Amino acid sequence: MKKWLCFSSLILLLSCNKDKASFLPTPSAVSIPSHFPQMLIPSDNPMTEEGIELGRYLFYEKRLSADNTMSCATCHSPQNSFSDNNQFSVGIDGIQGNRQSMALINLGWEDFFFWDGRATSLEKQILEPVPNPIEMHQSWKVTAQKLNADMVYRNRFFQAFGATIIDSAQVAKAIAQFIRTMVSGESKFDVMYKYENGLSLNTAEQQIFTTIEVDEWAGYDLFKSLNGADCFHCHNGPLMRVKKFSNNGLDVTLTDLGRGAVTGNSNDNGKFKVPTLRNIALTAPYMHDGRFATLDEVIEFYSTGIHASPTIDPLIEYASQGGVQLDAQEKMLLKKFLLTLTDLNFVNNPAFKDPN
Repeated sequence: MKKWLCFSSLILLLSCNKDKASFLPTPSAVSIPSHFPQMLIPSDNPMTEEGIELGRYLFYEKRLSADNTMSCATCHSPQNSFSDNNQFSVGIDGIQGNRQSMALINLGWEDFFFWDGRATSLEKQILEPVPNPIEMHQSWKVTAQKLNADMVYRNRFFQAFGATIIDSAQVAKAIAQFIRTMVSGESKFDVMYKYENGLSLNTAEQQIFTTIEVDEWAGYDLFKSLNGADCFHCHNGPLMRVKKFSNNGLDVTLTDLGRGAVTGNSNDNGKFKVPTLRNIALTAPYMHDGRFATLDEVIEFYSTGIHASPTIDPLIEYASQGGVQLDAQEKMLLKKFLLTLTDLNFVNNPAFKDPN
């Protein structure tokens, strides 16, 4: 028996050495919808099949937390379009956060991260939750020790990065590669967008086009109308968001300074990152503090509940009257359009699921 164990260990060691000797990562390209802009990939973190697959394992790896109970997917679950259906996420020590977990959708096109934009790259954003005392609460030193003790992970990191010792930078790079593959662009809205912009539809999209309802088109017109719902200033284009920070009139008295706490500029107080509206039906609750539980509440807020404050976005042109004052029919039409942004192919994509 002992001879067999020694022989098995020798075979495993030789296998690991063979993997390390054959380091040759396979370049991989992100599948980008034809109506999307190109994605800029960082030169120091090129996409590879090995890096993406490693990132997928790490995204669901609970050993990134101090008590081995929490992974990235804990607060960014696939069924919620990689967001959290709780108002605030709770860390391993039972401490509740104070902002709603943002959905991980099309982040490869973003330039700043978190509601306040404090991280300027996806890799930098990924470094924060692990040591955060109200989230995973584990030092990167301990995290690296855990991963380095796992021969399977050591092989995967070598195959992805040529690294013999795992560190936080490599973990962040691998997860970033995986997240950049998480592209959503197959909703009914995408067919509507392509059609209105004179872009060709493939066979599947042509079939979807025949299912678009009159009310959904009417809701889309209302969404874009300055005299209607007036949503397009902050949410437009195939990514359904504008790259900016905005005070959208949630409060008169600002208890969370948002971007202002990062910049120290009082003109940024109460401003938060404008999120995408993609898969909005799946990512409740809404706003940076998750105060609205339903889409109906969000629509009602923009219709009648806006509060003016010194830093309110000037493009919210009806703030003085509390909002755009939609009637019941208009609210129904707007909601019907917002539901066309649901992309179940994204949510159910097997490439994004837990590989374990």
